[in-house]
Amino acid sequence: MQFLEIIEKTNAFLAEEFEIGVAKISPEAILKDTLELDSLDYIDLVVVIESNFNFKVQPEDFVGIITFQDFYEYVNTKVNAGELV
Repeated sequence: MQFLEIIEKTNAFLAEEFEIGVAKISPEAILKDTLELDSLDYIDLVVVIESNFNFKVQPEDFVGIITFQDFYEYVNTKVNAGELV
């Protein structure tokens, strides 16, 4: 999967799942603030990632994810490493 495909797919499911406009999602935007995530929302986010990209998410993976760009790079790394469920 190409990086641009990952970005487009990620933005689409995040906008739908968290009911925000795709226009609010930009690489430099803060993931937590933009999606208004609380601790339960992170669980939803993990489930959505795992179901859309077929890899297992570890809680510690989120430590370094601040912006959407960080998130895209994380997903890209996991998908292209073949760490599928």
